Amino acid sequence: MRSRNVSLRLILVLAMTMIMGGASLAQEIVVHNFNGKNGVRPVASVIFDAAGNLYGTTSGGGAYNNGMVFELSPKAGGSWAEKLLHSFNNNGKDGLDPLGVTFDAAGNLWGTTYAGGAYGRGTVFELSPKTGGGWAEKIVHSFGNGADGSSPYAGLILDAVGNLYGTTVAGGVYGVGAVFELSPKAGGGWGEKLLHSFSSSSEDGNSPVAGLVFDASGNLYGTTFSGGTSGGGTAFELTPAARGEWIENVLHNFGNGTDGVNPIGGLIFDGAGNLYGATNWGGVSLDGMVFELSRVGGNWQETVLHEFSGADGAAPEYTVLVFDAAGNLYGTTAGGGTSTNCFQGCGTVFELTPAGGGSWAESVLHSFNGSDGSTPYANVIFDVAGNLYGTTFDGGAYGDGTVFQIKH
Repeated sequence: MRSRNVSLRLILVLAMTMIMGGASLAQEIVVHNFNGKNGVRPVASVIFDAAGNLYGTTSGGGAYNNGMVFELSPKAGGSWAEKLLHSFNNNGKDGLDPLGVTFDAAGNLWGTTYAGGAYGRGTVFELSPKTGGGWAEKIVHSFGNGADGSSPYAGLILDAVGNLYGTTVAGGVYGVGAVFELSPKAGGGWGEKLLHSFSSSSEDGNSPVAGLVFDASGNLYGTTFSGGTSGGGTAFELTPAARGEWIENVLHNFGNGTDGVNPIGGLIFDGAGNLYGATNWGGVSLDGMVFELSRVGGNWQETVLHEFSGADGAAPEYTVLVFDAAGNLYGTTAGGGTSTNCFQGCGTVFELTPAGGGSWAESVLHSFNGSDGSTPYANVIFDVAGNLYGTTFDGGAYGDGTVFQIKH
């Protein structure tokens, strides 16, 4: 899953550099360089707490080299101080290879690991601040027991009463992925329920890499990497029904003609109830695209907002798009860009702005060059001042990835 799945050729990058008129480069600042000892290669993005500290995970590094959870706190003068909150230990209980964290209302951090745990197929964990400092970890669920889900590759979301929801890329009844819910039990512990097991049927998607999003009515939405009628993945909805069951509705099948293929990132809503996301491949240049899904009558209709073509980015892999207050969209591509320091481009941060008549104009805010980071897999987030923050999987001063800021 972590291969840099980009298809552009170097000659196309150089040619596009000469003709791109939409570039609008912003100032990038490397907030933190990972160096192996303090973490290696973050896959997921970072999150803020109310005090302006950043939290995230690295896929490797830490005390046992199995990944870690970190905190970055701003210091006077503009630098940031890193604190290691937890090192994952592949000891038959703890997880390894963490994939991001999220806060609950009480200030606890929740996340998933792709592997490790009691059955070796990943975990859900909680980190709680301890009195006097430090954080205590608790494994809430170990995946892989029987027809359970297996190998979560995205983070979690919480509902209003504290239940956790997520996806696994494998496992479930048919072995090709599942959507799960974890609910706190009276007297302690957590109970798991599989809301949907994906199948290899052409009517269903499979291998959901991305996480989920709620609508205002409590329905869940997400994407699958593959499956569907054309084999290129799906966008789906899960609706709660009677007796605790959930009903799946496939909103869109990717991979038909010049449509996008293999969505890895998740979906977001705008204020009107339209969905937005990106596909890793597809489009005319095969370098991925950004799409909108709108409800038309009883169906959902796809509109392609932008197709990547190399110098303006390629392969928006795990990115989940984000809106600003003016309705502009922001995201990352793992490859492409104008730098020749990486074989297939070092990746970009981009902005899409509504241009009237249903069209959108793209601006490349930053093209990574390797020394300032490379391969930004995940999404970006805003701080209160409107600056963007994110991570790169590799590159930086030590080649082990970065946390970056873009002043925009």
